[in-house]
Amino acid sequence: MQFRLRVGWLSAVVLMSGVGYAQQAPAAVVARSIAGGGIKAPGWMGTIDPDAVKQGQTVNDDKFVKDGNAYDVTTGPAVTYWNPANKVSGDYTVSATFTEPKYMNLNSHPHPYGIVIAGNEMGTATQSYLYCAAYGNGTFIVRGFGPDAFQVNGRRGGTSDAVHKAAGVGQPVTQEIAMQVKGDTVSCIINGTVVGSYPKTDLLTAGKLKSTDGVYGIRFAHNTDAVVTGLKVTKP
Repeated sequence: MQFRLRVGWLSAVVLMSGVGYAQQAPAAVVARSIAGGGIKAPGWMGTIDPDAVKQGQTVNDDKFVKDGNAYDVTTGPAVTYWNPANKVSGDYTVSATFTEPKYMNLNSHPHPYGIVIAGNEMGTATQSYLYCAAYGNGTFIVRGFGPDAFQVNGRRGGTSDAVHKAAGVGQPVTQEIAMQVKGDTVSCIINGTVVGSYPKTDLLTAGKLKSTDGVYGIRFAHNTDAVVTGLKVTKP
């Protein structure tokens, strides 16, 4: 009897602990819909990620506005923007400055933004492109679609002292992000430092990129608010 009582007491503790853990587990992040959304920059297009499409969202749930020489981006769903006229081939570097005026303004954890290159058949079921994106906590990711999503530097990405860290939630943080194609190598460059380099042969394979030639643009995760300036191409 004493043994059974102890087992019952232990089971109750385990059950209560499990309930407590379940109550503390974070809820799934939901991509919001941005009021007055849509693409408000002449010539630009956008596509949201497949998961957001399945949830009934569209590119109009994000907001992309050209303001002088800057682009103001506020997301709901994760999105990629490009202008079909912005094409580049051979060896090149695409770069821009990304400023998050208020770090984690629309989310409870860091979300990334960055440069897109090698875009082909964009906005279709067979699209392919590559991007490097930085977080305001010192980490970065290199990923792509081909047409399904694929990872280049791992599920959790990488860390680098070159990636700027925000002083705190609600504080500004700025990243200068570039992607470079040079010879047989594709590199991600953040704040002037190469944080990752990858052989072309690893990227130009089935299920990844069709070519490193193509359109370029910008990429934002869901629930993110930032300003892009100085988007440009530099040739050797």
